[in-house]
Amino acid sequence: MTTRPWPIETAIEKYAAAGIGGITIWRDAVDDRDTAVLRTQIRDAGLEVVSLCRGGFFASNELQEREASLEDNRRVIDLASDLGAPLVVLVCGADPRQDLADSREQIHDALVTLAPYAAERGVKLGIEPLHPMYADTRSAINTLRDARVLAERVGEANVGVVVDVYHLWWDSELEAELKKLKSERLFGYHICDWRVPTEHMLTDRGIMGEGCIPLAKISTWVRETGFSGFDEVEIFSTRLWSQDQDTVLKRITEAWNG
Repeated sequence: MTTRPWPIETAIEKYAAAGIGGITIWRDAVDDRDTAVLRTQIRDAGLEVVSLCRGGFFASNELQEREASLEDNRRVIDLASDLGAPLVVLVCGADPRQDLADSREQIHDALVTLAPYAAERGVKLGIEPLHPMYADTRSAINTLRDARVLAERVGEANVGVVVDVYHLWWDSELEAELKKLKSERLFGYHICDWRVPTEHMLTDRGIMGEGCIPLAKISTWVRETGFSGFDEVEIFSTRLWSQDQDTVLKRITEAWNG
């Protein structure tokens, strides 16, 4: 998604050439691809599949919609298994027709249902809390505490949390919550920056260093949990998508290398 204008085959080639070690695959990028061929391409390029984005959207006040979501998420889990992705990142959903508490219970129930199915296929489910500005329709899980408590309630080893600095940098309890989060429950770490002023609530993220997120401090807290996974750059930006993607990738790698 960060280099959205590139087809996934180009991204694989360019990331490998840039010395990037892993790639997260977005579902819409592989809809018409042969997953076996794609998995081989990724392996031959020396990349690791970090995760598949995205599953979720469990909440609805309509039973039929909730059942359809479960079926769709089973397909996502199957796709992750086919691609060799160890993790499905979850945007859990919300329904403005009902109370947030009801949405959260539906999310919990869906995870209880799906966790064994995912475990049988060697796939983890990562709850990604989203900024409260998305609490209307995208996610009723809006803080790290929400996600941590939910994962603990589900109680399955393959259900954990994904931390995205764009969604959590503002939270005064972030450090304390990371200290409560066991490393085996932290499945992923996404980085970018919050531009000032932000011109769009979804597609105006910045490259690290372009905004106000205290990334070095948060990264230290994340590593102190014992997390040893990738720093995943996840930047949704119409501004950057309109630019030369080789230049964008170079800027990103330079920013990450500091």
